[in-house]
Amino acid sequence: MTNVVFLRESKNGLTFNIQVIPHASRAEISDVQDGALKIKVTAPPVEGAANEACIKLLAKELGLKKSQMEILSGAKSRRKTILVKNINKSDLELKINRLANKSL
Repeated sequence: MTNVVFLRESKNGLTFNIQVIPHASRAEISDVQDGALKIKVTAPPVEGAANEACIKLLAKELGLKKSQMEILSGAKSRRKTILVKNINKSDLELKINRLANKSL
């Protein structure tokens, strides 16, 4: 297992992958798996509830605004790509790496 999250630059901002586990007993960022943050949320995967919970948890843990983040792809999948706007790559890398290492 590697504890590195792969960040990519796009024309709209930075992207990275997450792996979502809905219906968890508690909401947390548990570890890194295959270059993606593994996120547990208590919400069910119904009508976007788990997606909203992911964005809310990520924003809180990364110290960002929810409006800076959106699900770019994978809205109906457990593996999603998150787009983060208005932040430079080194700042986001630092925040994600702190989070990934804290969860290990």
